[in-house]
Formats: sequence, C-alpha cells, structure tokens
Amino acid sequence: MTSEHEKAEALKARAKAFAIRVVRLFRALPKTEEARLMGRQLLRAATSVAANYRAATRARSKEEFVSKLGNVVEEADEAVFWIELLIETNVLEPHRVQDLLDEAEQLLAIFAASYHTARHSLR
Repeated sequence: MTSEHEKAEALKARAKAFAIRVVRLFRALPKTEEARLMGRQLLRAATSVAANYRAATRARSKEEFVSKLGNVVEEADEAVFWIELLIETNVLEPHRVQDLLDEAEQLLAIFAASYHTARHSLR
C-alpha cells in the first residue's frame, strides 16, 4: 500500500516534470511576439504549479496546506488555459501539445480534488 508521503512525493515529481516539459516547449515556440507572450504566461503558471505544490507539502498547518493548494489549483487551471490558447490561436498544432494538455488537465483534476477534500476536512 502506498503511503500519503509516497503519493505526495510522486505528485511533486510529476508536477516538476510537467514544469520541465513546459520549459522545453517555451524554448521551441515561434519567435513571434504573441507566441512569446503566451509562452511566458504558460511558463510562469506551470513552474508555479510545481513550486507551490512543493511549498504545500511543507505547510506548517492544515490551513496553510489548503491555502497553498488553492494556489496550485489556480496555477494549474491557468496553465491549461494558456496551452488551449496557444492551440486555438494556431501558434501550436494540437497534435504537438495534446499530451502536455492532457497532463495539465489531469494535474488540475488531481489538485482540485485534493483541495476540496482538504478544505472540507477543516470543517
């Protein structure tokens, strides 16, 4: 059986791997102004997912954990948005980033579910 600590460590590694993939995508974006602007927003959101989840795992209280996890959910949702926008504005072809979008959506779902569970445990 997997412990909560092991699950948190695996999720931390997954969020970091997502951030690294986004860094690599950013480096490969077209050099147009709009691609770089959207790319920077995606880069900021994706790296924030990993950094804020790491911070959440080090929270000193349940309240702090819930607060930091809320930030993770917001940043994950924003990362999904920027990937979708890069696709819908034809900066990127959908097949090139579908796996990345799928991962972003999965991370968002996991973090959102964790946030709701943790928030309800405070009551």
